Amino acid sequence: MKILGTGLSGLVGSRITELLSPKHEFENYSLENGVDITNRDDIISRITRDTKAPWVLHLAAYTDVQAAEADRALGEQSAAWKVNVIATEHIVEACVASGKRLLYVDTDYAFDGKTQKYTEEDSIHPLCWYAMTKSEGAKRVLGLGDKGLVIRISNPYRAHPIGKKDFAHKMLERLLAGTEVIAPADQLFVPTFIDDIAFAVDALLAHSANGIYHVVGSQGVSPYDVAKTIARVYACDPTLVKKTTFAAFFAGRAQVPQYAVLQNEKIRLLGVVMRGFDEGITEVKRLEDAGL
Repeated sequence: MKILGTGLSGLVGSRITELLSPKHEFENYSLENGVDITNRDDIISRITRDTKAPWVLHLAAYTDVQAAEADRALGEQSAAWKVNVIATEHIVEACVASGKRLLYVDTDYAFDGKTQKYTEEDSIHPLCWYAMTKSEGAKRVLGLGDKGLVIRISNPYRAHPIGKKDFAHKMLERLLAGTEVIAPADQLFVPTFIDDIAFAVDALLAHSANGIYHVVGSQGVSPYDVAKTIARVYACDPTLVKKTTFAAFFAGRAQVPQYAVLQNEKIRLLGVVMRGFDEGITEVKRLEDAGL
């Protein structure tokens, strides 16, 4: 199947295309390829003139949480709004015109973190400007009805990260350099192995899925526990991992949910296995050691 996509050269998108290319043909619309998704006429023209691709994967996003928060007062003039909402509106418009289905990647930051666990049925309450813009983009996609699909992912990591390092490799880099990693022990989230995201996407496309799916790992952990696990798996000095509180770590930063253990039962019912962090990071090390 031919698939159109935005952001397919990024951390998540590049791995999706790598793992699924034996089955699918991808065409990437990204700045690296000279495509500005905020240019309405250009992106609509590109999507509508392709008559072969039934799906668009919309992964491109403005993801700098702190920079987005600094621009919050700009509202709809902010870069985060223009990329995460306006560009999404353009892509939705193109999908309506061409009859294509649209998959959009949302974030676990859609929730306020007042409850430890969340399903796809729970009401959202984004706290920071980045999360608000992503949630507004998701609303536009869900407006497509049975042709709109929103997947929420959380803290993705992979072997051989492309572009910016994922959170796990940022921790690993510090540990290998003998530098302390200070992480909250009273925060919970669900790190997600990107290879599992890729195979989940494949299953969702095959089922012509719509609505909302949590495509996340199967293990709620704290950042402190994550750092300890990385130190163990990569044989780093565990004493470099130091404990702090959520309140202290995020003081002065954009608000994010303290608890965001998204439940993934819905995607698992499609036969997709979403690994926990212990298993996922062990596989990352195996792949890196083998040069795969």
